[in-house]
Amino acid sequence: MSLQPGDSLTSHNFGLQIDGVMVEYLQEVNGLDMNQDVIEFQQVSANGQPVTKKLPGVKRAGEATVVRGMTQSTAFNDWINASVRGDMGSARKNASIIVMDYMNNPVKRYHLRNAWCSKVSASTVKAGEASALTETVTITYEEMIME
Repeated sequence: MSLQPGDSLTSHNFGLQIDGVMVEYLQEVNGLDMNQDVIEFQQVSANGQPVTKKLPGVKRAGEATVVRGMTQSTAFNDWINASVRGDMGSARKNASIIVMDYMNNPVKRYHLRNAWCSKVSASTVKAGEASALTETVTITYEEMIME
């Protein structure tokens, strides 16, 4: 059974693809933003009235934050390590955040062009605590395209 007209997607089923390969199922994604400058200029109309116009300007790069369970995913760890080393030839990859329906069918994609990891933070490790370890990774990208 697929989504019916008017049904909204749920936010619990999504993953990360790097260069077309699904590498991670994530716990959380924040900050998927697409921005561009707004150019504002004023001119005088034919009848002498001041008019303000706005035009689209330059697209801006962005950052998204993903939270994942700490795993031994070599593809994701290699990507993070290449970024941290400054090996941008290997680190810049095309990544996609994929939102899936309850049957795991992709229904929305956020393509991040020339993405790389700019920050990694591990969750608190505490003796006697019975919680999953997570990593928070900041992904910097040059362009986001929604599909």
